[in-house]
Amino acid sequence: MFPIRDHNPSERVPYITYALIALNVAIWVYGALVLTSDRQIGQLYYDYAMIPARISAGENYISLITAVFLHAGIMHLAGNMLFLWIFGDNLEDKMGHLPFLVFYLVCGIGADLAQFVMEPDSPVPTVGASGAIAGVMGGYLLLFPKAKVDVFLFFIVFFRILPIPAWIMLGVWFGLQIFNSIGADMSGGGVAYWAHAGGFIVGLVLTVPLWLRLGGPAFWTRTDGHPDHPEASYPLLRSRIPAVKRK
Repeated sequence: MFPIRDHNPSERVPYITYALIALNVAIWVYGALVLTSDRQIGQLYYDYAMIPARISAGENYISLITAVFLHAGIMHLAGNMLFLWIFGDNLEDKMGHLPFLVFYLVCGIGADLAQFVMEPDSPVPTVGASGAIAGVMGGYLLLFPKAKVDVFLFFIVFFRILPIPAWIMLGVWFGLQIFNSIGADMSGGGVAYWAHAGGFIVGLVLTVPLWLRLGGPAFWTRTDGHPDHPEASYPLLRSRIPAVKRK
């Protein structure tokens, strides 16, 4: 089950969101075409990925930002860009273009620092926009908790697109990050769950001033937690495989 779109169209063109997606894709394509050996890829990660052990040694602080623009594979990139495309335009719409860019980068730095705090001596590189995008999701949750998000549900032989409130989808996602981070073997690589959780919290907290300027609880009362403009509507895609009753 994963989100594919929301029903919250932005009222302005989200130039920064589009630019971030284009930049992330361009960097990945460059790496895929130019870096042809394991040594080159390893050097790229050493120079630009966030390696907690190097931060502890007082080295390469710029990697707290550069790591946000690196991805470990095409699926890693595609998943992150999908989430940014769904949730980024609405926060950019409310914050403005340049404030949203600063917000995104600060969330990315905060996510990397959260991962660093939990494993300060790890030599495992941390890469990806997930932490920054988690911050975008945290901000989205605060502003539009009841906005409809279409999730693609697939189970063996059937699929369906279901619209659910944002607070359910994002709440479940955040809960999974906390649950998985507790049981994850942080020294063995894998998914940086603490970065996800940290970025989400940072984004939610950074969005509080905007929420208050919009009216705080009064904004929720006025909009009932939905977008403060007409929602988009889409036809629901249902599986063509017929249901079979058991005898």
